[in-house]
Amino acid sequence: MNLGKIINIAVFVAGLDEEYQNNIITGINEFSRRNNINVSYFAAFGGMIDSRLYDIGEYSIYDLANLEKFDAAILMTNTINDTSARSRIIEKIKKSRIPAVVFDCDDFSEFYNISINNTIAMREMVRHVIQVHGAKTINYISGPMYNPEAVERLQAFRDVMAENNLTVDENRIYYGEFRTFDGHDAIEEYMKSGLPLPDAFICANDAMALTAVSTLEKYGFCIPLDVIVTGFDYTYSAQNFCPALTTVKRPLAQMGSYACSVILDLLDGKKPNHKELEASCVFTESCGCKIQIPDNFSEYRKVTYNKIEKSNSNVHKLNILAARLAETETADEHFEVIKNFVSELECERFSLCLISNWQETYNNPELSCCIFESMTAPFVWTKEKTESIEFFRGSDIAPVPLKTGGNISYYLPLHFRNKVLGYYIITNGDFPINSLLCHTFSMNVSHSIENLRKLSHINKAMDELNKIYVIDPLCDIYNRNGFIKFTDEIFKDCVKKNKKIMITFIDMDGLKFINDNYGHDEGDFAIQRLAGVIKECCHPDNICARFGGDEFVLFDSDASNSSAESLERRFNAKLERINQIINKPYIISASLGSNITTVGEEDTLYKIIKQADELMYKVKKKKRNSRAGSEKK
Repeated sequence: MNLGKIINIAVFVAGLDEEYQNNIITGINEFSRRNNINVSYFAAFGGMIDSRLYDIGEYSIYDLANLEKFDAAILMTNTINDTSARSRIIEKIKKSRIPAVVFDCDDFSEFYNISINNTIAMREMVRHVIQVHGAKTINYISGPMYNPEAVERLQAFRDVMAENNLTVDENRIYYGEFRTFDGHDAIEEYMKSGLPLPDAFICANDAMALTAVSTLEKYGFCIPLDVIVTGFDYTYSAQNFCPALTTVKRPLAQMGSYACSVILDLLDGKKPNHKELEASCVFTESCGCKIQIPDNFSEYRKVTYNKIEKSNSNVHKLNILAARLAETETADEHFEVIKNFVSELECERFSLCLISNWQETYNNPELSCCIFESMTAPFVWTKEKTESIEFFRGSDIAPVPLKTGGNISYYLPLHFRNKVLGYYIITNGDFPINSLLCHTFSMNVSHSIENLRKLSHINKAMDELNKIYVIDPLCDIYNRNGFIKFTDEIFKDCVKKNKKIMITFIDMDGLKFINDNYGHDEGDFAIQRLAGVIKECCHPDNICARFGGDEFVLFDSDASNSSAESLERRFNAKLERINQIINKPYIISASLGSNITTVGEEDTLYKIIKQADELMYKVKKKKRNSRAGSEKK
């Protein structure tokens, strides 16, 4: 391996805010910083809010990872509860042929498996509850059966129950997803079952065990006097809970660190020594054993206070963010609000990346890497500067590449339901793993961008509706509504200033003849050509409109006594020219009536239009009389 080359590792994970993931990530990050390795976490919060469409949007982040940019991968697929998402990742890694490490999974010979012996520790835990504390009726809260660790732990429970001649009641097994809320849901389901209280609840991890304890206590049960509860993982919360949780201590940080060490060996062409990490039971208060006193209770109190204070501060900041985002009406205002928020996240770089057509797209395409083909970065923030990147390829992943090693980057999705909007990147900052509010931040930003997108579409729709309201679709000039809307204010100003105006009423001659002899399509064609002539005759400050079927009106707000004659001269010349060009078997002609007047307070727009209309009909009548006289001769 080239010692000067910076190694890049991709990590696939879900649920950054869970302690199991946190502990492994801590080990990966510490090793990577020491060894100048760049790590990119493609992370989702899938399976958290019981929404299939939402999960599809979350898991889109895994399709972003272009493995040509990476030397190796770490698969925390045991944290991803969606079968399709896991399969996509696994097939992607296999196709790339880069070295990959997976945790507690022997299903793929292509990947190096790092495992902890869960079976021995779980058997010891169950034996302890049965043989030391005399438990006979036991409920079990399991992880999902697609997870090899969950399968191992459940089987260990069944084996020890059998060796102690105890029956496993399938109604007393709850299958969760290893998520915090599963403990609560398991107790709620038990309470509805009508089954007698068991002697113990054995849980497949600490996250579920802790919420199981708190839910049991809400129902008035005392732990462990009424019922024993045990966990698995020895998380920080489990150690410092009251009662302290009987659990299984697992070297998770060591597991993360070892994964990186294995990758270095694989990249060097070495075959790593197989090493199964050991787990050990910690028997304490929740099963009725000795009281677990923290080594430094004062330090624990300080850490807990700091966590609460930081959490409260982040909640306050997120509330401000949500309120300020709701006030924005333009994309620039919107992104400025987000930028001001991220400047307080204690990270070195924050990149907001959106698909280039985020404002236009509505239906989500099939999930694949092509979603992120064309990208834009409204802003890339660092402490030194902020820049925007108008375009970058999704295959580049980051809008601005990292030039050094030892960087930790978290890629998190932005989406509305299953509609992908983009993603954001936090580099060298622990907000994604140290704040329980990272998920809330992602949802806030996603929903606000979607609202901005909808606002843009609403404005466009309003523009279209306004255009339909004021524009004649056949002639592409104002209709009657448009004429009144855009002339009214100008007319009122002319009244105030006693200005001379001209309103010309124009009526097409012989439209019925064209329709009857050549069809209505030809009639429409003739109307369009006449409208074009009228539009060409207008000065920049004139307003013209189609007032009815074959009737048009023109408004001149700065008229003189010669304006009518000048208009008629231009009109006749252009009309003659258009007849020569179109060379139809009929002649397009029209009658004009112009009313030039100095407007006063007693005048109205409709009154002057009516007067112009009357003048036009005098012209038309004169034409008819003239034609009739010619025919008699």
